Amino acid sequence: MSEHNEIDHVSGRSTTGHEWDGIKELNTPLPRWWVLTFYATIVWAIGYWVVYPAWPLVSGYTSGLFHYSTRASVATDLADLEKLRGEKMAVLGNASLADIEKDPALLALARARGKTVFADNCAPCHGSGGAGAKGYPNLNDDDWLWGGSLDQIMQTIQFGARSGHAKTHEGQMLAFGRDGVLKKDEIVTVANYVRSLSGLSTAPKFDAAAGKKLFTENCTSCHGDNGKGNAELGAPNLTDQVWLYGSDEETLIETITNGRAGVMPAWIGRLDPVTVKALAVYVHSLGGGK
Repeated sequence: MSEHNEIDHVSGRSTTGHEWDGIKELNTPLPRWWVLTFYATIVWAIGYWVVYPAWPLVSGYTSGLFHYSTRASVATDLADLEKLRGEKMAVLGNASLADIEKDPALLALARARGKTVFADNCAPCHGSGGAGAKGYPNLNDDDWLWGGSLDQIMQTIQFGARSGHAKTHEGQMLAFGRDGVLKKDEIVTVANYVRSLSGLSTAPKFDAAAGKKLFTENCTSCHGDNGKGNAELGAPNLTDQVWLYGSDEETLIETITNGRAGVMPAWIGRLDPVTVKALAVYVHSLGGGK
């Protein structure tokens, strides 16, 4: 490292006296405008700390000279929005589901409100378009575990399924294998019989007569003699090729062995009644409502 500054003969600038592997460092100060801007940002930051909430405290934070709060600002905006909506939402709240369906203006209002609420609360499970996923029903088709009429959809949204609410839907698929009701080979046989009900291919050595007997003895009480299902019990139709968890043999064996008991939360205490009504109308309008 050099001990004395010198003039670089190429650039004409003085050096700092630092040298590494024959490379000398030029003494090139930052532009004055850049330095002034840098200092200005420091002053701005200090001013921001003073006038806006910034510093965390033991049990809170400094409120700043402006006492500004983004949370309070959003709350005010939402309150103003609800005030604007108030009159229309009151009309929506007083109208029956049937009246909303008949009134184009109310129907448009309910769908618009319901779409927003659906995106915030339902899309994580059912998808942004309501197409569902494995274990989460498709709301666009006409296959409903608990019924697809407006009233039935609203009841399901209000109280859920196996949600713990006093009025919730309670039906569930029993664990025939885990509880020792059916043996492993019997489960395979009845699984293939269920596949045959909707026209799916079965195992080559599948015994249809034995499968029907097992189905009659264990499954018809919920799914019906012909496997058409029962909306009052949440028992799906096994003949329409619409499957919540999958229709392959392995998945059906797993379902029959361990049962299914998916949970739909109750929204009656989380969303206000008018919002629940709008959500029911929106879900019904997705295409699969009866």
